[in-house]
Amino acid sequence: MIPKIIKNETEYEAALEQLDLLMDATAGSAKGESLELWATLIDLYEREVHPIELPTAIEAIRFRMDQAGLKQQDLVPYLGSRSKVSEVLSGKRPLSLAVMRKLHDELGIPAEVLLQEPEAKLPAHLEGIDWHHFPLKAMLNRGWLTEVDRDLPVVKERAEEYLTRWAAPLGDYALEPALLRQHVRSGGKSDGYALSAWKIRVSLLAFEQNLPAYQPGTITLDFIGDLVRLSYLDNGPLLAREFLHKHGIHFVVEGHLPHTHLDGAAIKMPGGAPLVALTLRHDRLDNFWFTLCHELAHIALHFDSDDCDAFFDDLDQAEANSLEGEADKWAGEALIQSEAWKAADLCRQPTLERVRSFAAAMRINPVIPAGRVRRETGNYRLFGKFVAGEKVRQFF
Repeated sequence: MIPKIIKNETEYEAALEQLDLLMDATAGSAKGESLELWATLIDLYEREVHPIELPTAIEAIRFRMDQAGLKQQDLVPYLGSRSKVSEVLSGKRPLSLAVMRKLHDELGIPAEVLLQEPEAKLPAHLEGIDWHHFPLKAMLNRGWLTEVDRDLPVVKERAEEYLTRWAAPLGDYALEPALLRQHVRSGGKSDGYALSAWKIRVSLLAFEQNLPAYQPGTITLDFIGDLVRLSYLDNGPLLAREFLHKHGIHFVVEGHLPHTHLDGAAIKMPGGAPLVALTLRHDRLDNFWFTLCHELAHIALHFDSDDCDAFFDDLDQAEANSLEGEADKWAGEALIQSEAWKAADLCRQPTLERVRSFAAAMRINPVIPAGRVRRETGNYRLFGKFVAGEKVRQFF
């Protein structure tokens, strides 16, 4: 029989017979080389058609116990307590990544068995992360974590596994809560874990958007001026999203998490594409357009540097540093050019009629100059009902 690729069970059985006939062949002889060839062909067929199933993690643990003469109480250092050992061995408690690492490092149980995936490796341990500090309950309630147990205590115990898998598309460092290379403009103490979770969520949503490549230098004052003129139209916010997408700028709306004090963010995605993410914490059009322009200003002014790849902004707070001051000034100029604003002098006689007339001449939504008058005069009673009546969440 001539050696060839085995394609079916009949040929497989015939190949096994050939292997039996050659079992006594001398290594290095012609028959010995034929034996090696038949063994290789049979192995290839068995790997494809008759793969050996991995033992379960529990089977592997019990096997190690038998090998080493271990009793259940000897597993407490690895699993945590006698009750947990009993629950694991009975199949009632899944293994966390931390436990898997101990079983792999100290008992030598293969990672692929623990993970039940051929040739799998345990993910690297990230130092300094308290997995329980992530807002797991809020993330579950919002449906951010899919394909996980809905029981919160179980999710907390397996938080590292679930969160690592959730954030995997963004790379190894997405879950780090320390706000390195990130700037937070907030008057309160922002929760770094909540901010990281929100950042991962909006970045994952952005990954789903199929956009053209972004060209650095795209965002200029003229570019934002064209964008702001879309506010004059009834569906301006939706047109703004389309406008940004066509220029390779990701745009996402996702409500803020508690303790984030967040209106919006400018984020540099893996690969360098820019993302503008808004929370619409304040359901007003004037806030939408200013926040949008502020985050675009960060991209235009501050993303060329390698010092920071994310800006988180609570725009209720005064400018925190020169970077925020620059973004505020740039956004204001993009919304309404300073010469036109000075000429109109709306703050001197702030009437709704004058605001509407100015907005019509500028071809922008009147809430934009109305909001600016309120900020510059410090009188937030002006145009209160008008500004509050122009909602934006309805679009998203």
